[in-house]
Order: sequence, then structure tokens, then C-alpha cells
Amino acid sequence: MTIQNMVTTFAGAFIFPFLIRLAWGKMVESWGPIGGWMAAGFIVGTMWTLNHGAGLIVQTGAWVDMAWAAGIGLLAASVAAGDHFGKGLTNALFAIIGGTLGGFILSCL
Repeated sequence: MTIQNMVTTFAGAFIFPFLIRLAWGKMVESWGPIGGWMAAGFIVGTMWTLNHGAGLIVQTGAWVDMAWAAGIGLLAASVAAGDHFGKGLTNALFAIIGGTLGGFILSCL
């Protein structure tokens, strides 16, 4: 993996939880439950297209689902913002479980 691939992979993994932290809650506050669905479509869909479709993330060997990046990124953001570590750890754990399950299901196809 080249330095350029490492930088783009890190950037793709950073931007995803950054957008979630920045926009998801505001969309839910503004539009209620439909805002959550819209955030899921816009944020996750756009980032999936950038990371996998445009090749921002370079995967060599093992697969890592975007949920892992979101979970770990949001955990780091929670700790940096001074939120309770346990809540962030619980969210990261469920993101890792979801990412693992999603990757496993996709590998079976």
C-alpha cells in the first residue's frame, strides 16, 4: 500500500463518522424519524459511493466494513467532546458487531 493509498483510506474513514456526528442528529431533530432515514440514505450512501465506488478507501487483504470506521470514529469523537466513555463504547461495540455481520453476509454472496 502506498502513502497516497494510506492517506485516502484514512481520509475516507475519517469523513464518514465526521458527517454522522455533524449532520445525523440535526436531521433527526429537524425532521423526526424520517430525518434519520434520510440521514442514513444521504450520509451512508454518499460515503459508500466515495469510499468504495470512487476508490477512496483501498482494501488490501482483509475486509473492514464502514461500520467499524463509524463506530471507532464516533467513540473517539465522544471521548474528545467529553461525553461518557461507556455510551460511546457501547455504540462502538454495536457498530463492530453490525460491521462484522454485514461483511460476513456480503462475503457469503
